[in-house]
Formats: sequence, C-alpha cells, structure tokens
Amino acid sequence: MFYHDKCFDGASSAALFSRFYRERIRNDVQFEFTGLVHRAGALFDETQFDGDENAIVDFKYSSSPKISWWFDHHQSAFLSQGDADHFERDQSNRKFYDPGFRSCTSFIAMIGKQRFGFDPTPVADLVYWTDVIDGALYPDAKTAVEMEAPAMKLTMVIESAPDHGFVPQLIPLLATKPLGEILKEPFVAPLLPPLLKRHELSIGILKERTDCKDGTIFFDISDHDLEGYNKFIPYYLHPESVYSVGLSKSSFRVKVSVGSNPWAPQEPEVNLAKICERYGGGGHARVGAISFNVNQHAAAIKASQEIVAELRAAIRQKNL
Repeated sequence: MFYHDKCFDGASSAALFSRFYRERIRNDVQFEFTGLVHRAGALFDETQFDGDENAIVDFKYSSSPKISWWFDHHQSAFLSQGDADHFERDQSNRKFYDPGFRSCTSFIAMIGKQRFGFDPTPVADLVYWTDVIDGALYPDAKTAVEMEAPAMKLTMVIESAPDHGFVPQLIPLLATKPLGEILKEPFVAPLLPPLLKRHELSIGILKERTDCKDGTIFFDISDHDLEGYNKFIPYYLHPESVYSVGLSKSSFRVKVSVGSNPWAPQEPEVNLAKICERYGGGGHARVGAISFNVNQHAAAIKASQEIVAELRAAIRQKNL
C-alpha cells in the first residue's frame, strides 16, 4: 500500500482504502504501508512492488504491471503521455482518476460506495476533514493557522513525521478511531507540544522572510528546518496576496512551493500545476510544487524567481 507521504490526505487515503478493501474485497489480508515522496528523478522503486497486490493512492500513476489498484485526484497525475495512455487502456476496474475531487480520500469513498457497495459512514469525519484540509475550505486564514481541530493537529504531526515508521503506525488508527482519540495515543501526544512551539516560531520567521509585491508573496526559508510549515501562514500575514512562492529544504530535496490564497481579494486565474510541470513538478490548478535535488539549490532559486516574475506579471496585466 503506497501513499503520498507526509500528507494528511495521503495517510487518510491509505486508511480508507485499507478499510474498504477489508470490507468489500477480502478480509484475510495484511497491509504494509509505504510512503512515497515527490523528488527529482525516479519516483518509484519497482523492487518495492512485492506484495501479492500493490496499491497506490494519492500519488502519481505507475504503469508497472505489478500495480493492482490506483486512485488519484491530482491534475499532474501522469509522468508521461505514455502513462496517461496506459491508464486509458486499463480495463481492470481497479484504477481510478478524477482531478475534480478536493481530496483523494473522498474520491475513494465515492468509488467504494458506488462501485463496490462500501459504506463510508463510519469514517465520515475523516472524509470531511480531508476535503477541508486538502481543499483549503477554511472560513479564513486565521482558522487555518490557529489549527484548533484535531484533524489539523494531526496534519501537523503527519507533515513533520519523526521517522518512516510513524505514519504507517498511524494509518490503521485513522481507519478505525475518532481523530480526537488518536491525538491521545502515547506515540502521538508527546509530539504535539514541540510542534506547536515550532509552529509559533515559523510564523515569526515567515513574517521576517515574506515579501509581497504585485499580489505575489516570495519567501526563502531553505536555511531553516521548516519544510513542514503551515502553508497558510503567508496568506495570514499578507491577506492582500493572490499567489505565493516559497523555497524550503529537507535532507533529500529543495522544494519550490507554489500556491494561491483561498481568501484572495481577486480570483486566482493562473493554472499553477501547468507552471510547475514545466520544471518537472505538478499539483493542482490552485497549488503545486517542484522538487530539486539537494545539490540543485541554484536551480531551485532560479525557478522560483522565474515563477514569481510570471505571477507578478499576470497580476499586473489583469489590473491594467
């Protein structure tokens, strides 16, 4: 079971799929959960596709014959036209794609219910919150940044997961327990206080680093360990913004994050996924990202500057 790692929707998709599979396909099954991350170069290691069945959720398509199930909702779901063609030819009724869904979790819930008779009612709260979080359906930036709801706290924990075994341990709980109870688990609860403190510090750092001109924010926090920062902080700090472009760094990549303000004073019109695809990244129309190797910092800076210039020019053109 492969899922988008360090992502609430990715973990929730894996949880919902495992519950669906046990209830509607077969229950004599053991799941092994493996997170996938967007990085420069090959995204898949096919030697890992070693289950009796292999599934991918909330992540790009693989045309490997070893993949039995696939669900995704990202506009940039296919690495190549060949992969898109391979998906179109598939007749298995086990691979599903719809970029119109706000979350992959709600997509799996719908397909499971309509095509396989699965009842998602017991996990309705999980499905609801994945749509809110992945679709940025908060009423305002303040709500998104204050993170009062259990789902939002779990998102922070997942995005800052301390080791590769943490999220696989969490996924079965997401499929069976209320989100508030999961926060009380002994392996989860101690992580929250330092993460909340880190969150407060990140607000201060971003306040110093964000620069908003022509409706577009730019910031570079690649010299801080902040890749899992709350992506709504820039809009909280600059409510006048329409777009944001941010540079961050982790042990394995330099990441350019490109987003749009859900509460923008004017409608974002630029398709951000298409911009990111030009640099080897992808995402959705309203949010995307590009991953560079850690030794490609200069290339990441150049890409971010080009994207900032393009978005600022688009705002100036619209406001003429």
